[in-house]
Amino acid sequence: MEIIQNHKRLYPTAIVLYLNYLVLGVAASILGQYKQEFAAQWGAATLANGAFDASGVVWVSASLGLGCLIGSFVSGPLSDKIGRRIVSAVGSICYAVFFLGMVFSTNLQAAYVFGLIGGIANAFSNGGVMPAVMEIFVGKTAVASILTKLFVAIGQFILPLLILFVASNHMPYTTLFYVFPVLCAVLTILTFVMPFPAMTAANKDPKDQPSFWQEIKAIHFTPSSIALIIMGFTTTATFQIWVNCNQEFGRWVGMENPAIIQSYYSVGIVAAVLLTAAVVDKYIKSIRLLLLYPAIALTMLIVLLFVHHPLIAIIGGFVLGYSAAGGVLQLVTAVVSDLFPHLKGTIISVVMVMSSIGTWVGVSAAGSIASMGGNDGPEYVILFNSAVTLMSVLLALFVNISSKRHV
Repeated sequence: MEIIQNHKRLYPTAIVLYLNYLVLGVAASILGQYKQEFAAQWGAATLANGAFDASGVVWVSASLGLGCLIGSFVSGPLSDKIGRRIVSAVGSICYAVFFLGMVFSTNLQAAYVFGLIGGIANAFSNGGVMPAVMEIFVGKTAVASILTKLFVAIGQFILPLLILFVASNHMPYTTLFYVFPVLCAVLTILTFVMPFPAMTAANKDPKDQPSFWQEIKAIHFTPSSIALIIMGFTTTATFQIWVNCNQEFGRWVGMENPAIIQSYYSVGIVAAVLLTAAVVDKYIKSIRLLLLYPAIALTMLIVLLFVHHPLIAIIGGFVLGYSAAGGVLQLVTAVVSDLFPHLKGTIISVVMVMSSIGTWVGVSAAGSIASMGGNDGPEYVILFNSAVTLMSVLLALFVNISSKRHV
């Protein structure tokens, strides 16, 4: 288990670590693709139209956000104490347990527990993989962080193709839930045998390190760092609300096949990641993009609020994929981790706690708003999302103004 400083030799390690985020992209989306199948498996009631009530599947999907919230309290501090390798490997193992657990669960309660484990896997990937790749790509933390989003997008992009392959070959719907644990096992083995970068934590000896709460108390949180941490909540809520509600919005504006919105959304994510990785910190500072991208998202949401047309909904999918989900959260983690270079794992976990709360609260609130809004519920959700995104713009504006004062 070699730890080295020759960072070019570590690029294969980075690819292995990034593949955990491809798995995340699949894990976060796959239940939504098999709602009816799992609703039947978990004993859902049959509706008047003959379909199964899939609300329980949505409930299980939400458990991933709660699991990530729970795991984020320990994954980052553990990463700073015992190393990136073990924490990253635990993430891979938990993903395998999640996939297999979905297959063998016979009721919603059991599935919910395995959903929590899937969320914990996400937290351990954030706590182990993200600081590790930042330590591999020295001086390019923004690019290293944004590339995690690229692999999530790749996972979300290939999933429909894999599902089509499974269906066209008359394989069981559970096929992919056996395939991905094998990939996770391979990633776990590679994580233990490949070289890792030297940690930038101040103390590498776990015996000499303070506890998590001692570390938090010792951190000098500036107003700017607090604003960035809150952006972990608002930026996540923006794209999670859109992802979970865009299908209903598409139907509301008259689309026959609203699923196409998600396709353009994924294309927007990939475009943003590639372009941002090419220009960030080279032609434009990360902190400027933190203001620009939420401003673009807010503008698009306002257009959607007032222009109800299928074409605008499709354009909205691409633009929001680009501006809201194309790496803003990763830019937040990159900027804030640079403020605390010796506590990368811990501070990333703090941001991810806020991100998990953003998913949980944002999606839950949007669901309640949609329900209370009746037929016009999707419009009220867009209005709510606009308000959340406006908060991101104001927070980013404050961070940018503060940075100029300290130049």
